[in-house]
Amino acid sequence: MPLCRFDLEIKRKNNAVRLIGIDEAGRGPLAGPVVACAAFIPPESFQFLRNIVNDSKKLSPHKREEAFLIMLKHGVKHGFGWATAEEIDRTDILSATFKAMNDACIRLFRQLQNETVCHGKTSTACTESDNLPFNPAETLVLIDGNHKIRNARDIWQQEIIDGDAKSASIAAASIFAKTIRDRWMILLSKKYPGYSFEKHKGYGTAAHIRAIEQNGPCPEHRLTFAPLKQKYLPMSIQTHEEKKRKNAGIQKSGKIRKRKKQESIPVQPLLF
Repeated sequence: MPLCRFDLEIKRKNNAVRLIGIDEAGRGPLAGPVVACAAFIPPESFQFLRNIVNDSKKLSPHKREEAFLIMLKHGVKHGFGWATAEEIDRTDILSATFKAMNDACIRLFRQLQNETVCHGKTSTACTESDNLPFNPAETLVLIDGNHKIRNARDIWQQEIIDGDAKSASIAAASIFAKTIRDRWMILLSKKYPGYSFEKHKGYGTAAHIRAIEQNGPCPEHRLTFAPLKQKYLPMSIQTHEEKKRKNAGIQKSGKIRKRKKQESIPVQPLLF
């Protein structure tokens, strides 16, 4: 089933007024943030995206950038959220991903609030209900994977396994997320030139591992991830469990150096 048709069918079956897709990029790397994006495709925009929007993993970086710009041109809206390496280490990657997804959804909801989602009559898919003001309760949010977002009580959610290969909305979100994260890693490569983040985007390639061994980790590295955890975690970060033990009055031997605070990355260059 074509991705756009899947979205229209699941919207009809659930009697949803609108559909939003959410996906993430960057759960597996050793460095950098995890980024999530929520995407809304206006009904009149589907016709321009049929041969463009696909799972971001199936697209080359050039094709992703091209699809990113085409989606913006044709009115696909998105909100994005992220969790830094420090946040990932302080909690865990799944909790950090849920936080990024929830933030992305909230940002997109705020964009759509009080807007009408059909700005013209260029598509037969555009119905009278599409011209109603945005209502979160009538908006079905499709989550890529087998988990719903935790603690997101006001979001009507449905998880879709392999959703980025089935749903146009999730595929659009995956392209936004992957493109934004890749741009973020390119900016970080200029700040930390010894790691070649622009090439491997933080993933655990042989070259990346060698760079860590030569230079040690930078503030963007996830110290709770193997192979960094055993060597660098004890002297660089106080984990979530260690904080709980300390708060409970359990003293631990040795000193743990506080991690250098990460500086924020300007958002604007990531979006356009």
